Parts: sequence; structure tokens; C-alpha cells
Amino acid sequence: MTKIVFMGTPVFSVPILEGLLEEGYDIAAVVTQPDRPVGRKRIITPTPVKEAALKHGLLVLQPEKISGSPEMEQIKTLAPDLLITAAFGQFLPSSLLAVPTHGALNVHASLLPKYRGGAPVHYAIMAGDQETGVTIMEMIKKMDAGGIFAQERLPITPQDDVGTMFDKLSALGKTLLLQTLPKILSGELTPVPQDEDLVTYSPNISREQEAIDWRKTAQQIDAQVRGMRPWPIAFTMYQDQRWKIWSVSPVAQTTTAAPGTIIERSKKELLIACGSGTVLAIDSLQPAGKGQQDIAAFLNGSGQQVQVGQKVGAYEA
Repeated sequence: MTKIVFMGTPVFSVPILEGLLEEGYDIAAVVTQPDRPVGRKRIITPTPVKEAALKHGLLVLQPEKISGSPEMEQIKTLAPDLLITAAFGQFLPSSLLAVPTHGALNVHASLLPKYRGGAPVHYAIMAGDQETGVTIMEMIKKMDAGGIFAQERLPITPQDDVGTMFDKLSALGKTLLLQTLPKILSGELTPVPQDEDLVTYSPNISREQEAIDWRKTAQQIDAQVRGMRPWPIAFTMYQDQRWKIWSVSPVAQTTTAAPGTIIERSKKELLIACGSGTVLAIDSLQPAGKGQQDIAAFLNGSGQQVQVGQKVGAYEA
């Protein structure tokens, strides 16, 4: 029986771990990020992978940094046949990658070599891509640069956001890994090198990227909002107040107003001018210090002061 050390952290990783268990693989240990404070009350919370691992009675290791840690030495002692990572969130040192007899595999949520890095799903949606996918790749010292064993494509619909795509890609990653793993272990599959000329990157989302630039078109802003949902959530400023923007819709009209100008406001609708004369409706937002609200609830409540001609954001035409 193949002995595996599995490394993952978010919800995306859980079905992949559980798929390995369903197929009877021996999970010698699960490595995940330390418990972190979550929410406004900063409650210390275990990762989704830790919760799943404990449910199955698995050994859980949580190094703050895997390199040089006691946990890494423990993994070496376990002498696994294979390391499998899926959105673990830490860089693995060469000394660890050299431990398993069958090497290390990563389930990566993009069509490598496109979108190497920690936020491939966010970037694919924000870029307006019509498809993404999952790659099963060998792990080497360089980030997401190892050879490719298998890939599967998946369409991105205009309604998809990071949450829906994570669910779809996680299920796809589970299926693809379980299909290819026996062929990898038997040597039937060998990795194909990535084309370095086609490499793009998807580093973790910065605070600056969360801010909406109303000079972009309505379609681009819609893609940004969906590419930030359900985390970290795009935002804009209104009179020194931060609005987190949860949902928007491009509308079929044009305007000559400067980007960021509120051009229509009713009890149920708020329209804002965007770049190239396009117009966007805000469907759902979260004012500072409050919960998420649909636009009607906001405009008839704390948003009663919002008026046509006012500006959002910090951009001029």
C-alpha cells in the first residue's frame, strides 16, 4: 500500500484528501497551516483540512514554517512513498522533496504554465478567461515549475466566482488525481516539461488589487468583483466610507459621465459610470461595520444619503 503524506489547507483540498482515503491509500500524516484567528471576533479556527483529517483519525502536523521544523523531521521519519500537496500554502524545501521514493505531486488549480502561484483561480476570473482547469504536476524546487503528468480543462461561466470555481476545480482535481495516480506510481506516465515561454504568474492578491478602478469597463469590474468573491472581496470608497462590493451587473446602457459617478439612484437600483462609457449596477454590498445587504435594503436604510452626481472611488475621468 502506497504511504502518502498529504499537505493542504483550504476547503479546496478536502475532497482531494477524502478521495485518497476512499481509494484506500495509506495517509501517514496530514500537514496543514496552523490554526488562525478568523472573523471579526478573531476566533482561533482550525483549517478545513485539519477538521477533515481529525474526523478520519489522521495524524495532523501544523508547522508555522515547514523548512527546518520538527514536523519536517517527523515526515522524514515516516518515510512516505509520496508527498501530495493541494493548496498547502508553503514552499517545500528540496530536502523534503527528496524524501519520498516516488517524489512529490501537486494538484494545481490552473492550466500550467499559466498562473503559477498562490491565486490562480482569482486571476483567471479577473482576466475574463473563459476556461481554466487542473494540473497534476511533479514538484521541484522552483514554484509550480515541475513537469506535467495530466491536465483537465473546465469552463468559467459569467456567473462563476472564486467560490464556485474552487468547488468545481476541487472535484475535478480529485477525479484527475485518482485517475492518474496509479499510472504515475507504475511509471506508465512520465512528466512533460512546461513551456517556459508561456509562463504567467498569479501571486497572492494585494490590498491594492482589491480596490475597484472605475476607469475600467463595467465588464472588467464585474470580473474583478467575481474574482474577489467570496474572499478577499473588492471594495470602493464613498465619502471616506469603505463599501465592500459583493455583486454587480453590467447594464445595457451608455453614459458620458466621468467614471465613478452615480448616474441613477432609486429605491431598488444604483447605477455607476465606468470606463469607455459603460454602466454598472451594484446588486449587493457591505457598508463599513455592517453585514452584506442587497442594494434595496441598503438604499432604504443606511444608504439614504447616496445621491445622483456623487462619486465613488478615487478616480477622475
